[in-house]
Amino acid sequence: MFRLQGSKVLAVDLTGDAVKAKNGSMVAYDGQMSFKKLSGGGEGLRGMVTRRLTGEQMTVMEVKGHGTCWFADRAAEINLVTLRGDRLYVESSNFLAADAGLRTGTEFTGLRGASQGNGLFTTTVEGHGQAAVMSDGPAVVLRVSAQYPLTVDPGAYVAHQGNLRQSFQSGVTFRTLMGEGGGEAFQIRFEGDGLVYVQPSERNTIAGDV
Repeated sequence: MFRLQGSKVLAVDLTGDAVKAKNGSMVAYDGQMSFKKLSGGGEGLRGMVTRRLTGEQMTVMEVKGHGTCWFADRAAEINLVTLRGDRLYVESSNFLAADAGLRTGTEFTGLRGASQGNGLFTTTVEGHGQAAVMSDGPAVVLRVSAQYPLTVDPGAYVAHQGNLRQSFQSGVTFRTLMGEGGGEAFQIRFEGDGLVYVQPSERNTIAGDV
């Protein structure tokens, strides 16, 4: 259903089924399609309450029909993720598309989200199917295991999946050593078993500085 054309365009073949995608990310389609705007923050009452409390607006559209749709956004690199009943956590700005059967929602991330200017919540995608996430440059997938925890600069973090615990470490960061940034800096530490997706270019935000 999901396939890449090059590294920056996602093609989705539909045979009467549907796909959820970031609003405004469709660049072309053929065949017969219908479009519906979905509210962000997740389905149901919990999603509505989350949006009221946080002001989070992940604007998503549902495309349904017969034919092929092509999606892209800001010439970002696109990475396909296969979910087998697990949950993917992805920064809202990095979410591009997901099978309509996958459940989307929001999860509280606390300090990390606030420091990046992305709000306090991260998008969650859960179930069986495929999702597409974007990165500034080709994403690198790093394995985390019990023997090898991973520490990531918040500006490079894209997404993670698996049985992972995350915590925040304050103090010296990679960029502090390079003489960049000021203020109280921190990093994200992942422990457990799973995968972390990082991008080779940091966001133009406060990133690891509070």
